[in-house]
Parts: sequence; structure tokens; C-alpha cells
Amino acid sequence: MSVSNNKEKINWTSVLKKEVIGTDGLDLGEVAEVGDNFIIIQKGLLNKKRFIIPISTVENFDGDILRVRVNENDLLEYEEPNEPQFKDYSTFKASDMSREIETKIPVIGENLQVAKKIVEDKVDIIKDPIKETRTVEIELTYEKISIERIPIENKDKNSKEYTDISSAEYKPEIEKPVSSKTQISIPLKREVPVVIKNPYIREEVIIRKKPVKETRIITTDITNERVSYNENGSQNTSEDSQLGKKD
Repeated sequence: MSVSNNKEKINWTSVLKKEVIGTDGLDLGEVAEVGDNFIIIQKGLLNKKRFIIPISTVENFDGDILRVRVNENDLLEYEEPNEPQFKDYSTFKASDMSREIETKIPVIGENLQVAKKIVEDKVDIIKDPIKETRTVEIELTYEKISIERIPIENKDKNSKEYTDISSAEYKPEIEKPVSSKTQISIPLKREVPVVIKNPYIREEVIIRKKPVKETRIITTDITNERVSYNENGSQNTSEDSQLGKKD
């Protein structure tokens, strides 16, 4: 496999995700990003650390391993700080003073845009049973008995009660008194009320949906970045002076 010693001939796109070896075989991890004047190396799985290495330290690349002139002491200087930096931040840190260096710092702002989306609310139509007591009069008919006693006092000797039993024409028509207690049942009819509940449609409830428009005022906060820098103990902003302005 050919080794690229000339850094200008290295295809930096192919360097991404490749292993990086420092001085004395020091394992530096793998290439995470490539800039104009630097490469960012990432090392570790759980506690990841990133190092910003100047391209000037690159010795060669054999297609699998990128070798750089970096030892353990150099890593402290090249370790990327925890606070977020703008793109090409290490162009300043890892460069020399032999040429003018330019970088771009994005200044971010937010635009306010109010959109509409459809959400669904719900209206529950509930029917509850309401009980009420009603009183209705009804005429009922029933049978009852009455007992009337008629005494028989005038006894005629010619009546059947005194008929000569020796007579051949004697035919008893009255039964003998009962010899034991006898019960005679007489049916009595009566009317009883029967409650019948018939459902009927008392009324109809019509549910309609119609669109109603309203105007609302939306108030929210948006964030815009402002660039400032400190020079000679005084703070200037991008609104007061131009960054990078040449005399």
C-alpha cells in the first residue's frame, strides 16, 4: 500500500474515521472532522475526548493509519474545550503567524413564523335518566259478598217438614246437616291496576358544527446573537465597530 508523505496529495475525505497514531505509537483515536488547517481526533467510547491537531503535524497516511507528530504532552494543548466553539475555531489556535488567516463566525438569529395546525377537542353529549313521580287515578271494580239471614217462623203442618214419613209419596228434598266442618268457596272477581310504561320520542336534539373564526395575538420571545469582543480592556460590539476592519 502506498504511503502519502506529501500532505497536499492526501485525500482528506478518506481520512475520516481512520485510526490516528502519534509519536512512539501513541494511540490518539480516530479522525472525526477535517478542517482547512486542522483535524479533530476523537478518543474514547464513554468519556469521549476530542483533540484539535494542526495539519502541519501530519507525517503520512497509508490509507488506514494517519501518523502525526504528537506526543502525550501535546494532547493537553490540543484538547478541545467543553464550551461550544464556532466552526474553524482551531484555525486560529493551531496556525502560525506567517500568513493572514480568515474564518467565518455565524451570527444566528430567529425569525418569527406563526403557523396553524388542527387539533381535535371533544364535546360529550350526555343523556341522564331523570326520575319523577306521577299520580294517576283509576277506577277499579271488585266483587264482595253480603250475608242476609231470613228466619222461617210460620210452619205449616202440610209443609214438607211435617210430612208423614209413612206416606209413599214422601221424598226428602233437604240435605242432612253436615257432620263435620265444611268450607264453601265463593269466587270473587276484582280489577287490579297494571302499570305499563311505553317509550315515546319526547323531543329531538340537533347537534350542528360550524366554523367560527377569531383573531388572536401571539406574543413570544425570539433570540438573536450579537458579536462582541474585548480589546485593550474595552468591550466593542458588532453594532459599534466592524470586526476585522482594515485600516
